[in-house]
Amino acid sequence: MNLPEIPKNSSRKEMRKALLRLRMEMHRQEIRHESQQLLQPLQRVRGMGQSFQDGLGIKHAPLWGVAAVTLLGFLTGKGAKGGGIRSATRLVRLGTTLLPLIRLVLQGASRKN
Repeated sequence: MNLPEIPKNSSRKEMRKALLRLRMEMHRQEIRHESQQLLQPLQRVRGMGQSFQDGLGIKHAPLWGVAAVTLLGFLTGKGAKGGGIRSATRLVRLGTTLLPLIRLVLQGASRKN
């Protein structure tokens, strides 16, 4: 905390200004401290997630999670009225949609080796 310098022969007005500056600085420090206390659990969870991803060696883990949920949705979802043709069409659509992503992953894996 930076304390304002008070001259020895200061007037009452200057003393009030210095006191006000001290109070404002104290409020800033309190707000900073309280916000750090509130954000601490969130930062801890972020750190755990990051260390978990690093430990598994998975890059773009949220993207893989979304892809897995989408794939499960396509494979286990039921059509409104449909038979085998709709599910086959859905699988073809899924394959063509995910093909650029699969190519990207395979290119990234081949570059590492």
